[in-house]
Amino acid sequence: MASPSLLAFILPFLGWVLYVLYCLALNYKRARKIGLPVVILPIDCGNPLWMSIDTRILPFFKRLPFGFRNFTRFNYRGWEIKDRYRAHQALGDAFIFVTPGKIWLQVCNAETIADIFARKGDFTRPTEMLEMLNVFGPNLGTTEGQQWQRHRKITAACFNEHNNELVWSESILQAMGILRSWSSKPSTNSVADDTRTLSLHVMSSAGFGKSYEFRGAEEASTARDSSSYKESLKLILDNCIPLVLLGPNNLNKWWLPKSWKMLHQATVTFRNYMTSVYEEEKQAITHGKKGGNNLMTSLVRASQAVTESDAPATGKGGASLQQHQGGLTEQEIYGNIFVFNFAGHDTTANTLAFGIALIATRPDVQHWIAEEISAVFGDQNPETSSYVEKFPLLKRCLAVVYETVRLYTPVAIVKTTGPQPRPLKIGEDTYTLPSDTIIIPSYSALHTHPRHWGANSLEWEPSRWITSTPTSNTDTLASETFFEFPKAASPFVAWSGGARVCPGRKFSQVEFVGVLVGLFRQHRVRPVPLSGEDNAAARVRLRALIEEDTGMKLLLQLMHPEQVILACEKHL
Repeated sequence: MASPSLLAFILPFLGWVLYVLYCLALNYKRARKIGLPVVILPIDCGNPLWMSIDTRILPFFKRLPFGFRNFTRFNYRGWEIKDRYRAHQALGDAFIFVTPGKIWLQVCNAETIADIFARKGDFTRPTEMLEMLNVFGPNLGTTEGQQWQRHRKITAACFNEHNNELVWSESILQAMGILRSWSSKPSTNSVADDTRTLSLHVMSSAGFGKSYEFRGAEEASTARDSSSYKESLKLILDNCIPLVLLGPNNLNKWWLPKSWKMLHQATVTFRNYMTSVYEEEKQAITHGKKGGNNLMTSLVRASQAVTESDAPATGKGGASLQQHQGGLTEQEIYGNIFVFNFAGHDTTANTLAFGIALIATRPDVQHWIAEEISAVFGDQNPETSSYVEKFPLLKRCLAVVYETVRLYTPVAIVKTTGPQPRPLKIGEDTYTLPSDTIIIPSYSALHTHPRHWGANSLEWEPSRWITSTPTSNTDTLASETFFEFPKAASPFVAWSGGARVCPGRKFSQVEFVGVLVGLFRQHRVRPVPLSGEDNAAARVRLRALIEEDTGMKLLLQLMHPEQVILACEKHL
């Protein structure tokens, strides 16, 4: 006979299992009515607990000889990178994951995805999934409707050509620092760490006007000082998961790890720094002083300008209550600055790490972009170059950026039908999606499907973005143009699309291209051969490592980047 304590455990567990099965059955019934292929998954794709352990648990199930094929194929973060377009090739342009929590629609149809982006009122972002980004205040990433439009209007003014000029010069400066570090030693295995440092420094300069000298991972101090602005920002960006899950005010509890208490101190330092910059900029505006080109000062000034332009005339009763509703509040400014850093730091750093590793496998691509860099700059020092003059000419370098994010898009796009059913045309048929359906544009499938990208769709080939126009001019570079898909049916959605297109798209492109200019104007990188390997075998091994070692943590990244060992040498 079972003991009371055992029953006290078993009965609630059985009740939970029955509840999960009941929810799964309800969602399955709703999903079947849509008329699309259905894949049943036992755990919701957005379950936070499962997301924290999925990649550690699944290897056990993969070793079992029975019954877990769909579970081990689809029910983990990053499955789409391993699967690419194969699921859609078998199931069609759209299919459904049925889970106990939600119905998840996977879409690999360029016209349909463009329609989803265009219908911003019908297909919104699931703000409940993004609520955790309100760490320092409401922001562009966590608002919808009129509030989002207000945030968008003001933040869009910050990402301008003046700021891009700052990004350009700082990216080249930091890349030259990386170059000095890498070329001073036989090899480096700190590519990912160094691109994180570079991205942090670019963000510090473009975000706050603070510039730092690059120091490689092996040179940098191992001490983690949460009292300085730079280290506080680094701590915050390196520890986003506990920060967004618990919030900054809950990290200093006595029973939490010391590292989390340091993170709490870092949030205090970072907020204090933002406050000081905010107050300085308000004083500068009051005294009619010109502001800088960094994001923080631009955001404060753009918000102030909107507040003043939207303020209605003052009546007898004094200033209108709505006088300050046009601009952003102080907390909203802090919230947006955090999201700029959160969204722009790791995405660019990880993409740069992928890009440099991929370039190391292709000497022909290095020669190809170096030829362009040489033609554009000649004997001019890139550090003193003009972004406005030079960036538009670097089409091959931009092609490297696009091709890298095509295959290794750092973050997925998520939409929802919201509280009511929505019709959606997929191909020749229209389907009615139930309320609260999660919609995932299958970027990894869309970016690699042979119908859009040809037989070599899985290959990293930057030249696919360059077309040559026949001309009597013997200058090959002058005849080249950058290829863009029509917006109405683009199979390339790395920076999202429609009104919700990533506001930092140009920022990231300028940063990546600037780094390529700094690194590959006079130098080349190659993988260091292992014992018994030649250079060709080392390149094959590195390409296989990139393919096999790519996975999802918070974002897409190399899981063991220290295995990427490169030599950086001056090209004669």
